[in-house]
Amino acid sequence: MSASAATDVAAHGGASPFVLGRQPILDRGGNTVAYELLFRSPDGGSFPGDRLATARVVTQAFSELGLEAVLGSCRGYINFDAESLHSELPEALPPDRILLEILESVEITADLVQRCFELRRQGFRFALDDVTRLDESHAAILPLVDVIKVDVHEVPAGELSEIVRAVQRPGMQLLAEKVDTPDRAAQCKRLGFDLFQGFYFARPVLLEGRAADPSRQNLIRLLQQILGDTEIADIEETVKHLPELGYKLIRLVNSAGMGLRHRVESLSHALVLLGRRRLQRWLQVMLFAQDGSADFPSPLLTLAAARGRLMELMASNVSADAGYADRAFMTGILSLLDTLIGAPLADILAPLPLQDDVRDALLWRSGDLGRLLSLTEALEHDEPAEVARLAGQCRDLDVGVLARLQVDAMRWAADVGRADG
Repeated sequence: MSASAATDVAAHGGASPFVLGRQPILDRGGNTVAYELLFRSPDGGSFPGDRLATARVVTQAFSELGLEAVLGSCRGYINFDAESLHSELPEALPPDRILLEILESVEITADLVQRCFELRRQGFRFALDDVTRLDESHAAILPLVDVIKVDVHEVPAGELSEIVRAVQRPGMQLLAEKVDTPDRAAQCKRLGFDLFQGFYFARPVLLEGRAADPSRQNLIRLLQQILGDTEIADIEETVKHLPELGYKLIRLVNSAGMGLRHRVESLSHALVLLGRRRLQRWLQVMLFAQDGSADFPSPLLTLAAARGRLMELMASNVSADAGYADRAFMTGILSLLDTLIGAPLADILAPLPLQDDVRDALLWRSGDLGRLLSLTEALEHDEPAEVARLAGQCRDLDVGVLARLQVDAMRWAADVGRADG
């Protein structure tokens, strides 16, 4: 990073509390391949302007949080206006990890095209943001663009195919953004979009549910044994009859996400090292592990792991009770089971011997754990005013610590995702 770029970032970073927005970008197979990083004010304050927002995102993602924690193995998309593109801020970023997203408000001038050409020679890639049409003003920039983000929310469904034909170029990827319904997601896939972004994919209540398969049914049965204080020898016997689960158990024990530093080579050794508490946690995470051998973790696995870990960290921040933190983790993980399995949550939870406060939080969002879960969902849904309100109800949780807790949760989820994927 050059001295002037570092000064610019530092000047705009500030030490005030922040929350970094992160919205997943998926490929046609449903794998998370990138995240758009967005400025978010934790208290619902006003937007500071495009350049300042970009500088703060860069500061938060790289200086405060750490690239690996924010992105894992994925690429990051960051918004740039004309002023930011002409500054030295882009050179402060790794071109192999960050794609520069040219805002729709940017005027395509000869100077801007020349600047993008220079950055392209340095290895940077570009996306055009919020495209609803292309005109002659875009002609000069198109050869330098790798991704065109079509705002499908603003384009009537009947006109979307015409827009797609107009913007498609050889070697260019089309990204459907602001996809908020199943019908629009299906239409975009039929029209040949390569990448997808929007609340339909980001909000867990809208993620596509799947019927329970035998492996998940076995995991729920094992979780029932753990919660019911079944002897560890009986648990081991159950796992021995499920070779795939035993293999995944050893892989996860060896991962950083489980917090263990011992290498294990056998199932019995893994169970001894894990103990009942970690085994319970592993089973909860494994419920969301992606089937198959995709190169990327499933969005639902990443979301579930991050949600459980964030709730655990928030609980630890307001209480010294380790049991409360464990129940918070369980609440976060289990809150997505209905999305995963495609059945009412009450029916899924019925055979599990859960504590009353966990069950009340999951079914009615009541009690301390229910408020923590509601706060976590408000963070996921990008509702800063609701975040500020709920934080005050969660045993006076300090909004200023949320960014640090979020990045810890992101890092843990990324570790788990790498172990699975």
